[in-house]
Amino acid sequence: MPLGSRTRKDLPLTRLLPNMLTLLSLCSGLTAMRFALHDQWREAVIGIVVAGVFDMLDGRVARLLNIASKFGAELDSLSDAISFGVAPGFIMYQWALKYDTNLGWVAVLGYAVCTALRLARFNTMLDDQSAPAWAKRYFTGVPAPGGAGLALLPLMYFLEFGESVQPPTPVMSIWLIIVGGLMVSRLPTLSLKGLRVKPVWVAPIFALTVLATAGLINNTWLTLSVVGTLYIISIPLGWYTYRKREQKDANS
Repeated sequence: MPLGSRTRKDLPLTRLLPNMLTLLSLCSGLTAMRFALHDQWREAVIGIVVAGVFDMLDGRVARLLNIASKFGAELDSLSDAISFGVAPGFIMYQWALKYDTNLGWVAVLGYAVCTALRLARFNTMLDDQSAPAWAKRYFTGVPAPGGAGLALLPLMYFLEFGESVQPPTPVMSIWLIIVGGLMVSRLPTLSLKGLRVKPVWVAPIFALTVLATAGLINNTWLTLSVVGTLYIISIPLGWYTYRKREQKDANS
């Protein structure tokens, strides 16, 4: 063996799994853009939904296997910037915003930039230990996958209810800008990561999960529209519960 050389151990396949899921999320986002180029709007939205599923799984698998790494965190952010920043804006532009040549493109640029800024801020806050433990139940601003869902919500409504619910193009441009602003805001939004469930709620949650899955299979667009609308309602709820907990800590 040459002097100074190092022996590299073979990596178990399980250590590659989280990054493989991240890359699948990236590929799903890029494939959604391909569908949008061919005006296949249903497939495009499904591509973003699938990217969100893979994005949800990669971090959880890494924590479950205790193999989280800085490389994985950086790769995840790069993937999210494309799948939840570039791709949704591109889909909305191809669907409707290209007819609003000025404001539409500004909205797409603003949304993509806000997604990148939101992800950069998230990475810098990973090592912040100053926040109280209960704050882990909240995100700062709308997370990138949630922002992607909100950005595509007008298209989901269209796929379920038709042109009768399609807002004017300038309104959709403004909506995209608002969603970008929510992502970079300091608004506390609910997170499921630190949520603890009482035993009495376990069975109802299982039943709700089964119903939601059945809804996605049998009536995809209505289910996604309802989920997106409920998420909008959860935003002020998250702010309210955060402030109540903050005031409780201040008075204790």
